[in-house]
Amino acid sequence: MTQPIATTTTPKTVLPSLEQKPIYVKQMFASIAGRYDVMNRVMTGGQDQRWRRLIVKQCHLPSGGHLLDVATGTGDIGFEALRLRPDVQVTGVDFTHEMMVVGQRKAYREGLLDVHGSRLRFADADTLSLPFADATFDAVCSGFLMRNVTDIARAFAEQRRVVKPGGRVICLEITRPQAPIWRDLFALYFFRLVPLIGRLLSGESQAYTYLPHSTLAFPLPSALKGIMEGVGLKRVRYTVLMLGTVALHVGEV
Repeated sequence: MTQPIATTTTPKTVLPSLEQKPIYVKQMFASIAGRYDVMNRVMTGGQDQRWRRLIVKQCHLPSGGHLLDVATGTGDIGFEALRLRPDVQVTGVDFTHEMMVVGQRKAYREGLLDVHGSRLRFADADTLSLPFADATFDAVCSGFLMRNVTDIARAFAEQRRVVKPGGRVICLEITRPQAPIWRDLFALYFFRLVPLIGRLLSGESQAYTYLPHSTLAFPLPSALKGIMEGVGLKRVRYTVLMLGTVALHVGEV
């Protein structure tokens, strides 16, 4: 059972309904695609780069392995995978095309897209219905995806389906610190300052108001672990990072 943050620093807002959520999220990310990377660096103090390295290391990709990055956005997890493991392939999928356009431009600048597209591919896809055969990938990862889906269990089930036996499913997501003092300080930063920073840097305060509020009903790490286990993932464990504000979950197929 999830518990909302109980603090006077948390303002009220209206989130989209489940029916409205897919189109709302798609339009929201399309509107901030050009400034998404800058906001990530600023909001996390550059820690998001370290988290991506942790994701790639937890994937345990074999030589010549194939990684699927779901909700790839501007492609940073995939880029990190190719830097750390030049011998692997990466497919990045997202249902916000505008984000991947930014990612493709970055990939060309960094020389990560070859003429055959054999190292890195981008593709439009819905995380709840991945367009891949069973047991296609050696690992599947996602960064800050699950708060934005309408069915968390189904999203994990799809990821499990496309991973080969022995492979891994990795999930990085924002969580809510439970220590009272830090919980209130986090709420003050996330609910008050982040929308202001978002408006200044991207011109879009609405997107960065949705971001913190999307965490309110999101499962805590132990509950998310249970959801992963419920779809058949094995040996699920998680690590809490950055003073309890981010959780990295790992499950095996």
